[in-house]
Amino acid sequence: MWVARRSGIAGFRRVVAWHGLRDQGVAAGMRIRGKHAFSWMLLPALGLGFALAQETSPPASSGVTQTQPTEEKPNPLKRRLSDRERIQQQKELRNELKGEYKKWLDQDVRWIITDTEAQAFKHLSNDEERDAFIESFWQRRNPSPDSPDNEYRDEVYARIAYANEHFAAGKPGYLTDRGHIYIAYGKPDDIESHPSGGQYQRPMDEGGGSTATFPFEVWHYRYIEGIGDNINLEFVDTCQCGDYHFTIDRSEKDALKQVPNGGLTFYEESGQASKADRFNGSNGLEQLGLGPMATQNQSKQFDRIELMSKIMAAPPIKFHDLEAFMTKSTVLKGPPFLFDVRTDYVKVTNDTVIVPVTLQIKNSEITFQTKDGVSVGKVEIQGLVTNLTHKMVQSFGDPVEVSSPSELLPAKQKGSSVYWKALALKPGLYKIDIAVKDVNNPDHIGRWTRSVNVPKFDDDILSHSSLILADEMYRVPSKEIGGGNFVIGDTHVRPRVAPNGAQAIPAKFARTQNLNFWMQVYNLGIDEKTRQNDATISYQITDLASNKQVLDTQESTKKISPNADQLTLEKTLPLASLQPGQYQLSIKVNDQISKHETQETAKFSVD
Repeated sequence: MWVARRSGIAGFRRVVAWHGLRDQGVAAGMRIRGKHAFSWMLLPALGLGFALAQETSPPASSGVTQTQPTEEKPNPLKRRLSDRERIQQQKELRNELKGEYKKWLDQDVRWIITDTEAQAFKHLSNDEERDAFIESFWQRRNPSPDSPDNEYRDEVYARIAYANEHFAAGKPGYLTDRGHIYIAYGKPDDIESHPSGGQYQRPMDEGGGSTATFPFEVWHYRYIEGIGDNINLEFVDTCQCGDYHFTIDRSEKDALKQVPNGGLTFYEESGQASKADRFNGSNGLEQLGLGPMATQNQSKQFDRIELMSKIMAAPPIKFHDLEAFMTKSTVLKGPPFLFDVRTDYVKVTNDTVIVPVTLQIKNSEITFQTKDGVSVGKVEIQGLVTNLTHKMVQSFGDPVEVSSPSELLPAKQKGSSVYWKALALKPGLYKIDIAVKDVNNPDHIGRWTRSVNVPKFDDDILSHSSLILADEMYRVPSKEIGGGNFVIGDTHVRPRVAPNGAQAIPAKFARTQNLNFWMQVYNLGIDEKTRQNDATISYQITDLASNKQVLDTQESTKKISPNADQLTLEKTLPLASLQPGQYQLSIKVNDQISKHETQETAKFSVD
């Protein structure tokens, strides 16, 4: 307590004087011991000073007058903490956000982080966990998860800089309402600005008539994901200090609202209503005054409240409902959305493997809506890649649209649509979760989960990529090399996906189609003298019903690319000569230099 503290310090000073020390000596001692001496002098604040003064007080016979400390009743607010409370307090102090992490939460992502994410971040216990959380936070919002750059993150920081430069009003721009909306949703498509206010002719949906206004702006967005189309947001500067606040009451900008007989509406001018009616609650949450469209305004007031709640919340994460569906046990309300998935492996470097993920969706699974003679089906795809510790490595998500003239829809529904995503992963074991939602039938959702073991391609071992059977294969223009859907290197390869992605069930081809197959061979031996490779590649197609070979041919790597230690095999085979049935393609590589051999097979059926 304060009285006890003062008494304790005074007692200590008298003890020092009793032993013949001077204030100068005490001061010198404090200077020597620095801040530790000062902390020690504050011990009376913990009740120790008073005890020390009592123990070292001189005897009464010394003639020194002693001042008795004033007794005070214990203050329950100053009671000693229990061990449990003290440990909890220390834990809270350790976990208290500070420095760059506090700035990241309070400023950088203030308007885009969800409440759940913010609470999770506050409960992290160390900087390593916080760094991992921040990395995952931005990755979940990355429009191009495979890119080392995060366009969304860069855009957010650019928006913060713009808000601070243009919307500051006695406080940083990012703390204003305009800064909030700009950071969360970007630049509006159109701005109706009235920086000086002044004379204003109300539209009929605001009551009509003429008035004077405070400075205000109306921001128009053609579309905001998760909120809707044609969104108008109004900001009013009622203090005329540059701090425009967001409002859902369009009457706030009326500078004459409280002036009797000033700024009357159309009905008020014609005597059909009184200005006092604005303030009796008959016009709902807005004080526009009665007008020709007053009834419609009242019916829309809940829409305006809903708009405010949505616009002030953090922007939704892309396909967040599908992400939640993949991470929780959810009971489907409708029939499952069926689709097939295939994964392949293509070497890039020793530490990086391209994993093409191909989804094949039957168009009959998609719900189509017809308008103006065109039938359109929409699908949302969301994928997550996690490692053995359940940490998200990559995510991907895209909308897919399938359209057809309405008269051709039955034929379109007999076909399939294919989606492709190339993931760059390190060798190792992963889990891939994919969820697909039928947009026109939200209860129609499907999920696919598999573990994938990304192989490691060693430098000194003959190996090969996946053997891909494709219904389309052709060389791409030079500007498309290395990018685009179904592009591997300089070749467009669209895999034909077997039902359920199973090797036991072969991919289907029609006799009118060509069978295209693609495979890469790695680490061919090179002769030290000739500097050439020397391997034989055998191609065999076997009729599984009769176990007879319908194709058996060979070629030498010297004829393909004699000096290369890596080859790309691309072949096209017309299927018209094959009878309907099931077949197996086998490719064997026999390296004469390294004395290694590798083989890959794939099944297919011909209808």
